[in-house]
Amino acid sequence: MPIIERVASLTPDIIEWRHDLHANPELLYDVHRTASFVADKLKQFGCDEIATRIGQTGVVGVIEGTARNSGKTIGLRADMDALPINEVKDLPYKSRTPGVMHACGHDGHTAMLLGAAKYLSETRNFDGRVVLVFQPAEEGGAGAKAMIDDGLMTRFSLQEVFGMHNRPGLAVGDFAIRRGAVHAAMDEFSIAIEGKGGHAAKPHLCIDPILVGAQIVNSIQSIVSRNVDPLEAAVVSVTHFQSGKAFNVIPQTASLGGTVRTFDPQIRDHIEARIAEIVEAVAHAYGASANISYERKYPPTRNHNVQTDFAAAVASDVVDARHVDVSIAPDMGAEDFAFMLEEVPGAIIFVGNGPSADHHNPAYDFNDEIIPYGTSYWIRLVELAMPI
Repeated sequence: MPIIERVASLTPDIIEWRHDLHANPELLYDVHRTASFVADKLKQFGCDEIATRIGQTGVVGVIEGTARNSGKTIGLRADMDALPINEVKDLPYKSRTPGVMHACGHDGHTAMLLGAAKYLSETRNFDGRVVLVFQPAEEGGAGAKAMIDDGLMTRFSLQEVFGMHNRPGLAVGDFAIRRGAVHAAMDEFSIAIEGKGGHAAKPHLCIDPILVGAQIVNSIQSIVSRNVDPLEAAVVSVTHFQSGKAFNVIPQTASLGGTVRTFDPQIRDHIEARIAEIVEAVAHAYGASANISYERKYPPTRNHNVQTDFAAAVASDVVDARHVDVSIAPDMGAEDFAFMLEEVPGAIIFVGNGPSADHHNPAYDFNDEIIPYGTSYWIRLVELAMPI
């Protein structure tokens, strides 16, 4: 089945919504305007139930099908938050908030799900119940977990859940998915080093925390190459290192930190333990002290087999199977949709954004050309999952 005709006629409205959201980006849980925008649209569309403040600022809309014989309830999730990045493209709908922009396409995700909500509210051509989940704080705030902790799954009786994310570099009109792990787990670590400050001309009287930190960086960067099976995937990246301000002073302290990405739980445990061992040993060797904080943020995102196969079939219904890659390589980026997939079966699919700048880049922009594809996918997923 090609792009749904009604979706084609709705596309100008969906683009308008997307541009409004893009011009007014908000961070993490502080998505009050966006959440109000979403809730107002759902009310206009005639959703049967609208709930706000789920997981602080999340919004949930419920649409009942023409029939309820199947007893089935599925969830569709879109993320709403932006990123702390200065937009560089001079767009007519450029961000009006300095230092904040939609650099990952969540404006497009929200708009496409709103488009599907309007269509499904009009037609209700399905047997069951669809729950539209508009989530805050995907970008590091674990908004999915916050909504779950606030009763999302139990309150709305979700049996399955599906997500969708745009992908730069994947052609417009193409979809991609895979069974199993699609995104890595994400952990964060911070290391505080205490040395002995003094005059830069007398280093023998000091304990240099910069030297200690440099040795720690070198050592933990070897964990993946020397402590992890080469056939397994893992990343350890030190992303910040601060110490001192004067050219003639050896500082007293230094701090550094970064991220760890893994798929396998045992490798995740092993890397966490190795970082702690290295930090303690290196600091001791130089006469310094060091404290480490290690926080597990997001679990790996794992698609369930049955729902993955179904999502691929839905995409094939929209664009033809030749344009659906069912074995895309896993990505070391993290996605907090993982929390939802730990609760109920489901899958996340990728829709091509064309040759755009990459996510989290100040020149990125969601491609409006993909809106009919993503919106049609949501609609057909509901209609095929719960046929009349």
